[in-house]
Amino acid sequence: MTGWLAVAGLGPGDEAMVTPEVRAALAEATDVIGYFPYVARVAPRDGLTLHASDNRVEIDRAQLALQLAASGARVVIVSSGDPGVFAMASALFEALETWPDLQTLDIRILPGITAMLAAAAHTGAPLGHDFCCINLSDNLKPWPLVERRLRLAAQADFAMAFYNPRSVSRPHQFARALDILREECGPDRLITFARAVTTPEERIVTVSLAEAVPEMADMRTVVIVGNAATRRVGRFVYTPRSAV
Repeated sequence: MTGWLAVAGLGPGDEAMVTPEVRAALAEATDVIGYFPYVARVAPRDGLTLHASDNRVEIDRAQLALQLAASGARVVIVSSGDPGVFAMASALFEALETWPDLQTLDIRILPGITAMLAAAAHTGAPLGHDFCCINLSDNLKPWPLVERRLRLAAQADFAMAFYNPRSVSRPHQFARALDILREECGPDRLITFARAVTTPEERIVTVSLAEAVPEMADMRTVVIVGNAATRRVGRFVYTPRSAV
């Protein structure tokens, strides 16, 4: 098999945050596969075929990529942020499990800057001590499991970063998440809403849990909740490196 397959992170939005490694892979690719808005970030050129698809067909995308690479194509699957964080790298390996004859294929995972890390950097250093990252969507796991992980993380006093907090199809769940956080962390804990980070639409707001309302978040928002020691310094929010 002379083809290869890379799963690449395009970063949070700003083209300056796409790594040189990812740019090099895209420059060599014959095929780019991904969700519509991510493929739209790749400039068309001669010799490159763009395969854009809906966001609910991850396994189909992975299977197409494997088939193309096995036939000799140079394939890049694009994700936003980092491909290993709630993105296409895991979907690729899930598909690869059912294709034993392709498991010797040249496959690379090319990291990218996550929305979580970009949001934290633009906020200050809210993830400066132990932290966890939770996807609040219940599309691929049951909501009771989301609640359990959220409650246990809060009880352990992690700083927390949340992806996919609130969508049109499930507007009530983030309200429930805020209730759990207030129960476990109290009303004064700092919570940051970082929307469309690194794009012209970027908006970052930090309030207390008592002031937070569900409408502050949507699917373009990363939410960061501090631990018990997280505090403000000037216009920044940070979590000290020492344990509480």
